[in-house]
Amino acid sequence: MSSTTAPSGLSRARRGLAPGGSGASPGKRKSKLSAQTTRTFFWLLIPSVVLLVLIHGYPLIHAAVQATHDGDLLQTGNFVGGENFAAVLSSPAFWKAAQFTLWFTIVGVFGSWLVGLGLALLLRTKIPAGSTFKVLLLLPWVVPIVVSSTAWNWLVATPDSLIPSLFRSFGLGTPLFLADPTLASITVMVFKVWVSFPFMMMMISAALASVDTTVYEAASMDGASRWQQFTQITLPLIARSTYISWILMTIFCVNDFPTIYLLTGGGPVSATTSLVVLAYRTVFQDFATGPGVAIAFVMTMTLVVISVLLYRQIRKSSVE
Repeated sequence: MSSTTAPSGLSRARRGLAPGGSGASPGKRKSKLSAQTTRTFFWLLIPSVVLLVLIHGYPLIHAAVQATHDGDLLQTGNFVGGENFAAVLSSPAFWKAAQFTLWFTIVGVFGSWLVGLGLALLLRTKIPAGSTFKVLLLLPWVVPIVVSSTAWNWLVATPDSLIPSLFRSFGLGTPLFLADPTLASITVMVFKVWVSFPFMMMMISAALASVDTTVYEAASMDGASRWQQFTQITLPLIARSTYISWILMTIFCVNDFPTIYLLTGGGPVSATTSLVVLAYRTVFQDFATGPGVAIAFVMTMTLVVISVLLYRQIRKSSVE
């Protein structure tokens, strides 16, 4: 009797063997390739991780050492444990600076967000010379802060500056925007909103660009008003970008040194002294490195907590 022999290629395929003579199945080859890719990616990532640790990790560890010692910029000094933190947290100057930092951050974040949101919605409409208008709106963000602060000083610094002169011409007196503690605080916050709203505008514009316009058309057909479309469609769809922009702007505001220092120097009578300005003065003017670094640590931990809370909101909005 003669038996029929299946073609060698077919028999190899039935046994799960590759036609080319290799005994590995496609699935095994793919798994092996994935493992090799993962290992390669891991080794390529190591230099970047090491660099980040050196750039950020070492200064953080060194700062932690300084915060628990009583030395200066040149010497570490003696170990004092948490005494620097206790001294900082019991200092009236710290809490005054923390209060100003809180209001500066709230006004800076939500003020710039509201202005940026309004302008982003405006730019979605057909307005004449829209591209030119957008470029002009970006100027406060792209102009160097030294130039911006100099311009604002020229506008409000003295009784003979432009804006006080305008107030005086309308019989409203001569406000001293940088000499009065309350007016100086308001001026710094308004200045922060002015230099920050273009960033918010671009973040929101990018989010709005990804929204399908047919959603609004369907809502209009269902009888939804403009306000209902804004609150029930626009805001939920840009929520993720909103939370991200809030995180970034919170970090920018809390860490903002040049905006305050160049405009008011932290004055008058420490009315506009934020935590970062207080830390700078403590370290570089009072030469008290330990307390100054302790202030910076408190700022960092506060930012971490705020960022984690907002990040949870981002994840929640993504799930919804």
